[in-house]
Amino acid sequence: MKATGLSQPTVTRAISALVDAGYVTERNDLTQSKGRGRPTIPLELADTPGVHAGVSVGTESTYVALFDLKGRTLLCRDMDITVKNVSEDDFIQSMMAELNQMTTKLERPIRTVGVTTSGTVRKGGKVFAPNLGWDGVDIGDQLREQFSVPVEVSSISSAIVGSEMHSTASLNIPSVMALFADDSIACAISHPDGVEPIEVGQGELTTRGLIDAIGEEDIRTLKDAVTDSREDTRYALDRRARGLGSLVAGLCSTYSPATVVVAGSAFIDDPLAAAPFARTVRSEANCRPELRLIPTHREVVRDIARAVALDYVLREPLKVAGA
Repeated sequence: MKATGLSQPTVTRAISALVDAGYVTERNDLTQSKGRGRPTIPLELADTPGVHAGVSVGTESTYVALFDLKGRTLLCRDMDITVKNVSEDDFIQSMMAELNQMTTKLERPIRTVGVTTSGTVRKGGKVFAPNLGWDGVDIGDQLREQFSVPVEVSSISSAIVGSEMHSTASLNIPSVMALFADDSIACAISHPDGVEPIEVGQGELTTRGLIDAIGEEDIRTLKDAVTDSREDTRYALDRRARGLGSLVAGLCSTYSPATVVVAGSAFIDDPLAAAPFARTVRSEANCRPELRLIPTHREVVRDIARAVALDYVLREPLKVAGA
């Protein structure tokens, strides 16, 4: 109660509603008596029959997973589809078919669906992602029609912030900003009312922009650039890292986050990028945020898929229970 700032009757009513909806169970076997008055009955999240689907759309591979209410991964698969090589409708149909197969295998109903993509997600859930070939694609409507459940669509950076917020037990979470640097650049920041995406320029800070700036025919991927021995190539990589640092420093001066979480191939596939990036942030920003790197691609997609899958049920559990 102290953490929420709510009165005991308000907390009691909220817990009772969650118990009645099947989200919380009382552990009477662990009841603790502390002298006079009603004994303390521990609570825990229940094992609900429904599952929560999380989809992380990537340029060449899409991660699809089903989670329980406790965030445990029940089943996951990778769809190896280069999104820009297929029509928007074909991709969405493939994604829905994958979810149907997975839920049939588990024999448990879907209660919520969350999708996270690169690029920018604007109001109404429309996705603008040049690396995917998407310009205002509405994923949510088809998913809602297919599954008849709440559907959330967010950018990767917003999902990273959500994952950070879900991973702490504190209700008073300092501001978190996320930077995702890959085939696209995405940023988001947390605030008391939720998570706000921050639209930023793309250009040379994207992987495609970097490769175009290097301008060598034999360098077609980020891996090619990282393993290339030419000094000019390393200089271009470091310049990109410093450019990302300057971007974050400018945003830090505007938003003053306590923590900045970075992820994406710009850091994962180029281990030398972290140092010039961090030096630039610390030298140019007017605040000193904690910098944290999500070290692997697999960890990124798993965490953001879980965050977007559970976001709605954690915010509006009774609406999901009544669906």
